[in-house]
Amino acid sequence: MDVTKMLAELRQERQAIEEAILTLDRLARGQGKRRGRPPAWMAALKEKPAVKKPGRRGRPPKAAKESD
Repeated sequence: MDVTKMLAELRQERQAIEEAILTLDRLARGQGKRRGRPPAWMAALKEKPAVKKPGRRGRPPKAAKESD
């Protein structure tokens, strides 16, 4: 195999490895608590109503006592 061809392949591999290392570094740094608005898919999950508990919603309000 030609030495120049081997060097070119090794340089390509080195570039791919460096990109992978940079990506992993970015992921490692981003593991802290996130700030700001959540992504749309996460907000959509929160909008789904959970099992509703019985409560006062839907009941008519009690009539206020009229004091004369």
